[in-house]
Amino acid sequence: MAEYAAPAAVEIVADQAKEYASPYLRYFFRYGEIVEDFKNQREALELKKERVKIRVDEAERQNELIHKDVDNWLTSAEKELKETQNLKDEIDRVKCFKWCPKWGWRYSLSKKLAEKIPIISKLLETSNFAQVGYRRPLQGIEFIRSTDFMHSKSSKSAFNQIMEAINAKGVNMIGLQGMPGVGKTTLAKEVGKHAREQKFFDKVVMFTMSQNADINKIQDKVADIFGLKFETSSQEGKAEELFRSMQRVKKILVIVDDLWEEFKLEDIGIPFGDDHKGCKILLTTRQQQVCSKMKCQKEIQLGILSKDEAWVLFRDKAGLEDDCSTLNDVAKEVAAECKGLPLAIVVVAKALKGESLNGWRDANQRFKDSTHLYDEEVLGGVLEPLKLSYDYLKKGINQMTGINDIQICFLLCSLFPEDEEIDTEILIMCGIGVGFTKKLQKSGLLLETDGADTIRIHDVIRDFAHWLTSTGENRFMVKDTLKEWPHMDESYTAIALWNCSSIINIFPDKVEFSKLKTLFLEGERKRNRDDFLVVLGTFFEEMKALQVLLLKRVSFSLKGFPSLPNLKTLRCYDCMLKNFSSSLTNMRSLEILALIATEIDEISEELVKLSALKYLRLSGVGVEREMNIPPNLVSRLTSLQELHVIPKNNLNLLELKSLSRLTALSLRLSANQIPLEDFMFPKLQRYDIVGEYYSSDQEAFRRLAIQDFSSSLSAFNNLFCNVEALSLRNVGGQKNIVPSMDEMGVNELTSLQLKSCNDMEFLIDTKKDQGSTVAFSNLVELIIESMASLKGLCYGVSPTRFLQNLKEVIIKDCEELQVIFQIDKLSEKMKCQTPLLSNLTILRLHSLPKLKRIWEVKPSHRAIASLQSLKVVSIESCDNLKTIFSPCLALSMLHLQQLYISYCDRLEQVIGFGQEDEIIENDCLLYCWPKLRVLRIKDCESLKYISTNTLIQSLESVFIVKCHQLIQIYNMEQNIVLPERGSQNDSSLCCWPKLRILRIEFCRNLKYVCANTWTQGLQSLESVYIRHCSQLIQVFNMEQNKHGQDIVLPELGSQNHCWTKLKTLRIEDCQLLKYLFANTLSQGFPLLESIYLKNCPQLLQVFSSTEERDVIDDHILLNVPFLKNLEVSNCPQISCFILQAQLIEDLVLSNVGNSRQLCNTDVPVLNEGCIVVGNQEEVFQVQGGYSFSTIKLLELRNLFEVRVIWNDFAQIVTLENLTTLTLSGCNKLRYIFSPMMARSLSHLVDLFIEWCEEIERLILAKDQVSSSSSNGDTSLQPMSFPNLKRIIVINCKNLNSLFPFGFVPVLLKLETLIVTRNSKLEQVFELEEKVEVVAEEEMKFDKLEWLSLEKLPGLIHFCPKGYHFVFPAMIELEVRDCPKLATGFFIDSQEFVHCKTKATQLVEQVAVEEPTTVRNAIFNENIDWSRGGGESQLPHIT
Repeated sequence: MAEYAAPAAVEIVADQAKEYASPYLRYFFRYGEIVEDFKNQREALELKKERVKIRVDEAERQNELIHKDVDNWLTSAEKELKETQNLKDEIDRVKCFKWCPKWGWRYSLSKKLAEKIPIISKLLETSNFAQVGYRRPLQGIEFIRSTDFMHSKSSKSAFNQIMEAINAKGVNMIGLQGMPGVGKTTLAKEVGKHAREQKFFDKVVMFTMSQNADINKIQDKVADIFGLKFETSSQEGKAEELFRSMQRVKKILVIVDDLWEEFKLEDIGIPFGDDHKGCKILLTTRQQQVCSKMKCQKEIQLGILSKDEAWVLFRDKAGLEDDCSTLNDVAKEVAAECKGLPLAIVVVAKALKGESLNGWRDANQRFKDSTHLYDEEVLGGVLEPLKLSYDYLKKGINQMTGINDIQICFLLCSLFPEDEEIDTEILIMCGIGVGFTKKLQKSGLLLETDGADTIRIHDVIRDFAHWLTSTGENRFMVKDTLKEWPHMDESYTAIALWNCSSIINIFPDKVEFSKLKTLFLEGERKRNRDDFLVVLGTFFEEMKALQVLLLKRVSFSLKGFPSLPNLKTLRCYDCMLKNFSSSLTNMRSLEILALIATEIDEISEELVKLSALKYLRLSGVGVEREMNIPPNLVSRLTSLQELHVIPKNNLNLLELKSLSRLTALSLRLSANQIPLEDFMFPKLQRYDIVGEYYSSDQEAFRRLAIQDFSSSLSAFNNLFCNVEALSLRNVGGQKNIVPSMDEMGVNELTSLQLKSCNDMEFLIDTKKDQGSTVAFSNLVELIIESMASLKGLCYGVSPTRFLQNLKEVIIKDCEELQVIFQIDKLSEKMKCQTPLLSNLTILRLHSLPKLKRIWEVKPSHRAIASLQSLKVVSIESCDNLKTIFSPCLALSMLHLQQLYISYCDRLEQVIGFGQEDEIIENDCLLYCWPKLRVLRIKDCESLKYISTNTLIQSLESVFIVKCHQLIQIYNMEQNIVLPERGSQNDSSLCCWPKLRILRIEFCRNLKYVCANTWTQGLQSLESVYIRHCSQLIQVFNMEQNKHGQDIVLPELGSQNHCWTKLKTLRIEDCQLLKYLFANTLSQGFPLLESIYLKNCPQLLQVFSSTEERDVIDDHILLNVPFLKNLEVSNCPQISCFILQAQLIEDLVLSNVGNSRQLCNTDVPVLNEGCIVVGNQEEVFQVQGGYSFSTIKLLELRNLFEVRVIWNDFAQIVTLENLTTLTLSGCNKLRYIFSPMMARSLSHLVDLFIEWCEEIERLILAKDQVSSSSSNGDTSLQPMSFPNLKRIIVINCKNLNSLFPFGFVPVLLKLETLIVTRNSKLEQVFELEEKVEVVAEEEMKFDKLEWLSLEKLPGLIHFCPKGYHFVFPAMIELEVRDCPKLATGFFIDSQEFVHCKTKATQLVEQVAVEEPTTVRNAIFNENIDWSRGGGESQLPHIT
């Protein structure tokens, strides 16, 4: 009973205390509410974070860049969840004290929770991201890959001429002309690559304009480069979108390759000439007349190679030695027959590579015997060399396989569209072996592509193949973009018709092609799924010899197929087949059937009639979501050698046991389709068996992916021995892989992915084997995630060749894992092999809470462990790690490029000693990681140093955030031997000679960025960003004298430095920082663009120099010719310095140099215009015709000594680009602009002025301008501010008027006007000329939405006398405490707000003419009116 008495009593007391309780007492009495609210909010944040993370992961898989705010949000959310986990645990502990709670504890906990709730709420409020990422801008693969560019005399000349033309003004169309095979495309790619690398253009795009170019495809490629997503699908619509998009890019190079005839680039959407003067076109063509028709301003001829150049290229490609042998003499003659054409040279050289002397002599003789081919107009001299290579394809071919098979393979490749990548699987379906394509690639007749399963044929070689097949026994026809049926005779053996219009004219019902063996037929390439090429079944009836039929986007019936007795291959892609099931019985000779993304009626028993079927592929077949195959149907296709059923299906593995000839199998299976007994296919070479929900972009060679399975895996026993890719997800019952799943060690395995296999403890258990097993010897990729029981990779002594080929390791969310690589447990055999982990290139570890060591290395094993190939290391949320690399391992990491570490709370050093027996005496400086470019460390609370006695000199980017215990980057112990300053080894001590970006945030114990170093070692530095480092004393140049005392002033000597590449300097919230740059020349920042210094209360000196010419009257003079942004805020101790910055755009000075000893010091007058950074009387010195016309933003705050912003006596200051002006706390400032200066403010948008107590006018009156300063009659041009939108003027007690008012509208775009607490203000708008108003002038402010006039005791006029202001867009009107206001406000029937001022000299006239308007308007009363705000406070006047 007592258990409930205390809580009840507490509740009564709480109710009585609520009304009188202070905010602190609520922590006692609303503890339950706060806890519940905290739990709900935290749970909501957890769920939201997971959803955002899923979206981010998906975006990254799509190769998107993540938005910065999304990344920051995730970081903040993870941080809050991590920090509040302890509070959540504490709540559970408090529950233990129900009966007698510990009040102090509850109060403290309640307060902590209450402080966290609004932070979490804010995160939830800001978590609704429309998009988490955006597409990476493409750069064009043509310019990334090597182009095998040869620097010949001709190519160098052409290259230089092209570059000269590209950079010439007025030249926008350049033509590169040359014969086939001379290297035009290669040269064009080299130009594009060079132009992009040198940043001559913002975008470089290249596309091929072949004879039958696909405009839609070209438009899509160009749009990808420009990051454009088309909203329209028509070619014309795309062209317009592309045209507008490209116009927004300043400089573009467009390379149009292989142009055959005149073409309007506007049809694609490419603007040039008058439409885009920054767009340059480089076209390549075989024919000079194309250059003329395209109106090229510069035509460049690319000639052939000289004899010597040709021989060098030929010798290289043929693999010949540079000697005087007889073979070389013959080879030189052969090379000469190639007529200097690079393409011919490469093809012939590759064809003859490795030939004997007799072979070379035979080839040479054949060249000399054949001359008739040189008369061909189209291909010219390249034909004979290609013919020689073609004839040599027969050499070495087994007579049993057909002497011409490889030649037929080559000819068939010419059937495909120009520049298309050809899928080798299609070639296999045409009866061509993979070995043939490999030989053709080696011969140079086919080209490699990025994909392993595709090849490409050069357009010149394709033309050569077409020439070969234009006559003779094997006649081919290839047509692209067919709109009407071509004239053809019966003699063709192969026909390819591509991109046939769905409304093709005179498409025949039947054709007679008695010799036709191969037919490729493709419908129109449209996005509309319903636009098929409709073909009648009778069309195929008279093709008696047809063996291969490939159809794409075709709708047809199989009824006409009975008359095709020889058809062996039918491949349908994106087609619609009618009468599929009922017609199968008539295709008894069919050996290959592939239906991909094709609609059919069903899969029926008729399939059994295809007794000769060897290859069956069903992929994306449009029957239904799950392919329902009749039971035991497939088992009766006993001739099958390859079976690929990609969609979800109902097949059972045991059903396939009768397919004894099966060599390749692809299946998608659910758990209930996997049998408990094993199955065996004795001839199976390739398989891809994946789970029901497994997602993958492509098929693998030998892959098993098993999901959601808890029974025995014995069904796959015969596959584990040679599986290459194994994925297990949510598979139970397995404690290890070896020996449980495979006793032989899965030595063919290259990729292993494990997820949520909660029974698995190790990959391998060798306790019983004692190290004799060979296991995982070929594993390249290891990905482990969410394995609740995983304790390590190996239990027992590591087996022979264990993980010796491992390249990538990713391990996440494994709660029990303590050590990953236990190198102390090695067999004796291992010690004689390749060093362990020597192939590892990528290591990513995430959320391993118990991980103590990544690698455990005994001193005796150091020599057999190496990380020599490691390039990327990423470690996150491994809270128990104290160090990552030992010195011996760190020294072996010769290729490390990127290192990312975050949320490792106990990490003390990145490089350190993990074990007592590993510690060695070291008094020498270690240099490690010679290729490390990027170092990112974040939220490592215990980190003190990156390393001890170690230098990393290759770093280009350093990011360190929230490492609160970090003292300095490098820890150099006292016993370390350092080179003497000025000694021979001095230069080797430069800490970061390649560093470009340095960013350090929230490191509150950091005192020095790098101690005991010299700033000469930072000559590559481009960006410095340091903030919230409260103990930081000096950023650079911290050295110590012989007594160990810091030297922080120019006592260092007379040597000055130049920061030749520094562009951005940002220092914020460093409370103890006193110095930034010591000993810097005035010219020491030639590229500096931005300086931001904020909240550094002790900062004394930014720059110092020992050169007399850099110091004028104790003021540092700094020349920064490219400076655009300067902000110095809340640095009250800073010494005044002077900047010469001709390009300044943004200037912010706030609370700078306000200490007494810094004020009232005279600033010297210089011969040039300059900016005075400090609390001086003048901000800008205007000298030497320097107008400050580039400035866009000017903000001056709390500069108590400033009297004038600029003394514009010569009236040369023009501010045509100024958009924002903010003045606050400039107490001695009397005015802002001269009349001439004010007339230049055409772009001013925002004007904010507050707490400028002495200011009387914004614009100096004409009578206050000295006659000697007049540069012309200022009254000639009326004063106007055409873009001013927002005006706020507050607490300027001496201000008497705001704006002069002329005879034209002055504030056409004004949206907001707030005037508050300006006690002497009499008029807002003041007439420029004091003239008597005889007729009322109406003035409209069409954009003004908010007008506020408050606490203005002296205000008499808002609008000038005799004027009538109208505000059609007014939403909010506030007038308060303006007792003298003679301007009245009213609204009309449209709710337009009006105002007029009483004119005393016209009182009687107004009373007669306007009896209602002025008389009924509200004067000197408080007004609080808003549109649509209910009953109006303003009178309606019609």
